[in-house]
Amino acid sequence: MSEARVWVDGEALAAVDGQSIGALLLAHGRRALRHSPRGEPRGLYCGIGACHECRVRVEGGGTVRACVTPVQDGMRITTDAR
Repeated sequence: MSEARVWVDGEALAAVDGQSIGALLLAHGRRALRHSPRGEPRGLYCGIGACHECRVRVEGGGTVRACVTPVQDGMRITTDAR
């Protein structure tokens, strides 16, 4: 397995190339990825891409589901968790 470096909300994180964005974020203690319209934290829920609760933005790739999108070296990811 090769190592990948990605940036999440401006922070550099180490990942395994091909690991899902969702698995990477959980491994680094990030559970909330966005907030609902009522302000409730949202993150990984189903883990199979059906619910869309884990949406994040990837530079050059638009909005993706973190649980089914593989990490690629150099990827820049933005969450709405802040």
